[in-house]
This record gives sequence, structure tokens and C-alpha cells, in this order.
Amino acid sequence: MTDLSHIRNFSIIAHIDHGKSTLADRLIQLCGGLTDREMQEQVLDSMALERERGITIKAHTVQLRYASKAGDVYQLNLIDTPGHVDFAYEVSRSLAACEGALLVVDASQGVEAQTLANVYLALEHDLEIVPVLNKVDLPAAEPERVKQQIEDVIGLDASDAIMISAKSGLGVPDVLEALVARLPPPKGEEDHPLEALLIDSWYDQYLGVVTLVRVMNGEIRKGMRIRMMANNSAYDVEEVGVFTPKRVARDRLGPGEIGYISAAIKAVADCSVGDTITNDRKPTDKPLAGFKPSLPVVFCGLFPADAAEFEVLRDSLAKLRLNDASFEFETESSTALGFGFRCGFLGLLHLEIIQERLDREFGLDLIATSPSVVYRLHMVNGDMIELHNPADMPDVTRIASIEEPWITATIMLPDDHLGGVIKLCEDRRGIQKELTYVGGRAMLVYRLPLNEVVFDFYDRLKSISRGYASFDYQIDGYEEGDLVKMSILVNAEPVEALAAIVHRSQAEVRGRALCGRLKDLIPRQLFKIAVQAAIGGKVIARETVSAMRKDVTAKCYGGDITRKKKLLEKQKEGKKRMRAFGQVEIPQSAFIAALKMSDT
Repeated sequence: MTDLSHIRNFSIIAHIDHGKSTLADRLIQLCGGLTDREMQEQVLDSMALERERGITIKAHTVQLRYASKAGDVYQLNLIDTPGHVDFAYEVSRSLAACEGALLVVDASQGVEAQTLANVYLALEHDLEIVPVLNKVDLPAAEPERVKQQIEDVIGLDASDAIMISAKSGLGVPDVLEALVARLPPPKGEEDHPLEALLIDSWYDQYLGVVTLVRVMNGEIRKGMRIRMMANNSAYDVEEVGVFTPKRVARDRLGPGEIGYISAAIKAVADCSVGDTITNDRKPTDKPLAGFKPSLPVVFCGLFPADAAEFEVLRDSLAKLRLNDASFEFETESSTALGFGFRCGFLGLLHLEIIQERLDREFGLDLIATSPSVVYRLHMVNGDMIELHNPADMPDVTRIASIEEPWITATIMLPDDHLGGVIKLCEDRRGIQKELTYVGGRAMLVYRLPLNEVVFDFYDRLKSISRGYASFDYQIDGYEEGDLVKMSILVNAEPVEALAAIVHRSQAEVRGRALCGRLKDLIPRQLFKIAVQAAIGGKVIARETVSAMRKDVTAKCYGGDITRKKKLLEKQKEGKKRMRAFGQVEIPQSAFIAALKMSDT
């Protein structure tokens, strides 16, 4: 059993691409967690999707053994966290299991928006923070300027920040020494009733549901009967262990330790993240504080391309929900797309990742509707309805007012690109709150409507600033707006999946862009097709898909011109009849391409 004073639980927090996963690699290598042959770059990013995109999506945990210079052996529990704004919930869950954090800042880029956001999360959890300057071997590195920036922007003493290069391994041993010297050990009593916090859970096809836990008090042993306090279900522990990062079985987990347990849990619903696990025979009196539930901000419908795959999609979503507590879904149906699910996400990258995981891990072919946010409708009769899907919007005459969610966005960028970014925010109905300069970089704070951000704001921001701007946001309440439902009609038939709620001032621009996009995507028929955008009964934009012409006069050679005219007249009549009764099938590829519309 490891003495509590020789355990350190810590997270690595940073902005995207500042070197968290690379630093984790070096720490694993130095502590001998893996041999050189087993080692690979970003070893903790085990998902194919993480390796491809070069980002961390899931927080990963590793237990390392470190012999300090003083000769003591320490147990280090490291949690590598994501850096992207959409996965902030993963970060907050990881921080709840730690006593300290390594704040990694790129010595050439300096403090970015997500650095700030993650530091505030760590301070909320009352963690000890050790600043680390990474990439000091780059020609563009300015460690002294960045140290000053950390003090000015974050208010954290950076005089003893550790200088490292995670890629080459320079200075990494100093990080390990700082961990044991500057971070506090965990607190906990072994003879108390078991209290363990459920940090994460995932589905394993052999073991069933596997849960990641942080033991606060007591101990978990193999064969012990445990109880989940949220839903009062009991299980027998079949396996207890840790990740080194390979899965290694142990006899027990004591106070202050982080590890996994498997207990033949079959029901996905029985494991809610933030739950307290206790001993069934000697339970604790009250559960641990847990986590604030995450609130999805972007909603989108997911429908199987083949209706027969509906049940497969339901099971797949349930397994992903287990792995990702910030993802929500409920059943919905649509006349155009059949049965599917309305899903809630923390942002557009989160949506994209879930879609791609469904495709790769479960082989599902999906149609996704246009992403939308949650609107509040105040009805004439005094009721308040939350609207997740624009297609469900009630009659306008019954609505007194519509409120939309707003966010406070923090954008950090070099001042060369300031003009373009301010114009982008103004175009998206933004209200400037403050503009300050810190260490040669501008910090913009804007209030923006969330529905203007969910489409392609992040992509536009990156292209305007040539990738130098960083962006973070917090939800900042609801406000009334002049919002309307824009319907798309193809051959006078409304297409539910393309309906969207937009601000009246931008409805025409959006409508024209979407109709123009659909005109190129819908395959031509033997008759003309009208593609229209409408608000209520008023058409605000129209494009026409021209008809294909079948050469009916091909078999006519020689003879009088009237023979050809007669055939052409007959064709004309047929086209009129087809326009009245013809059904236009919009192919799935057209749906997806239209929904990816950029309103540049």
C-alpha cells in the first residue's frame, strides 16, 4: 500500500496544440510506464480519430511510479485533458479528481483563450497550479515575455515556471521534481466507509461497462459488493486495476488512488458520471458533491439513411452516451427523414466528432439536420416552451415573443487581424464589451447570439486571423430577438430538415445562399423545379433547377416540320403534368452538403 503522502494526483491543462499529450508521453517514458518499443507519439490519444486530427477528445488517466532525487518513491496519477472549448466538461470532471495541475503554455504563442478558461476551471476546484513553459527550444520562443504575460493576464506567479521542450525531453525531469515538491498529497481515511467518485465510464465488449473512479475514503477490493448511490443498484466487483497506460489488475484501490473497476454492469443507465460508489454492507451517510450537469447548447437531428438501422442507432447512441456524459439524445420523427434522434452537443466540433464516431465505430450511415440552439417561446396564453427543432415551431399567431441564448466570447489575437475579427463579430450581431492589450496581443470580449456562432464562426475566425486567434465562450442568458422561421420549399413541398430559425435582418441573405446551394445539388428532372425560401407565406428567395430535355424528335427524319412540332407540343404537355404530380427526391448527399452551408 502506498503512503498517502507519496501520492500525487494531477492534470495537464493547456490551450489546443500547446503540447499536453507530448508532455504526457515524456512523463510516461521517464517513469518507465512503457518501453521504448511500445512507445508512440501521443500514446494516450488511443482513439483513431484523436490521432488523425491531432487533438485530445477524451481525458485519459495513467498511474506512474517515480523515484525522486531524494530517494523516495512516489505514485503519480496523471490525467491528460482535452484543450478544445467543446470538451471543457471533460476537463472539469478530470480536475475534480485532482489536487494539482500543470499549466502548459507555449513559449512562442503565449497565453490563449482556452488557457484562461482552463485555469479558471482549475481555480474553481481549488487546485495548486504549476506553470510550465513548453517549446522553449523554438527560434520564436520568448519565455520572459510569456512569463510576464502569465502574471498580467492570469495573475499567477510565473517566476519559478519550469522551462521545457516536451518534444526533445529538455527540462522534463524538473517537472517531475516540481510535482512531488509543489503539489499537495491527497487526503483520505482508509478505515472510513467507502466513498469513490465516478469520473468516467465506457463500454467494453468483453467486460461490459468499465468505470474510472477516484477513491476519496475507504478502499475497493476485488469481490466486494458495491452500491451506486444515484440509482441504488448493487454489483459485485470483478476486477480492480490501474492504467500504466496498459491495463493492470490490482487487488485493491485505497484512498487518494485513481483506477478502474469492472463489475459486470450491463445497463448503460446505471453509471452516471459524478455518482458516488459506496460499500453495500457498510455504506456512507451522504454522497459526494459530484459534478454540475453539462448543458448541451447545440441540437441537431440524426437519422439513419436506412430506416431499418433505427434500433442499431439507438444502441450505438446509448454506448456513446456512456462514454461521453455531456451528450444527450431523445427520439424524434420527421416526415421527410422517418424516425431518428434529436441530439444535444456542447458545440459543433463535439457534433462532428460524435457523427464520425458513429460512422467509424458502429458503421452507421447518417443524415444530420441543420444544427440549432434552444429557443424559448413565450406564448400568448402565458406558457413558455423550449424549442429544440425549428420544424416544431407553432403557429406565429400563438407566439408573443421568442428569446435566444447569448454568449460572452473571449477572443485573443495579434492586433494585425483585429479589424477583420471585429467586422466578423459585428456582422454576427455582436456587441463589444471590452478591448484590451496584454503583452502585444489584443483581447476582445464580445456578446454574441449563440445561433450566429454555431454555424461556422470558428472556421471564419481562423481564416480571417490566419489561425492565430483563439476563442472561448460562456453562456450568458437569454434575450428577446426578432426571430423568424425560414422554410425551404422544393417544388412547393416544405423540406423539414432544412428549416431554420434566423434573425429577420439576415433571413434573405441566408435564404438566397441556401437556395443557390440547393440549385446546384438537386439532380435535374424532366421538369423545372422551383427551390424557394419562405417566411410564413412570403417567398424571400427563389432559384429554378432547369429541366433536362429529352430529344423526342430524334427518330423524326425527313417529312414536314409539323411532325416535329406535334411531338414537341406533346412533350410540353407531359412536362406540365409531371410538374404538377412529380415527386422530387433530394439525395442524401445534397442534404448533407446543403446543411454544411457557409454563409460567407
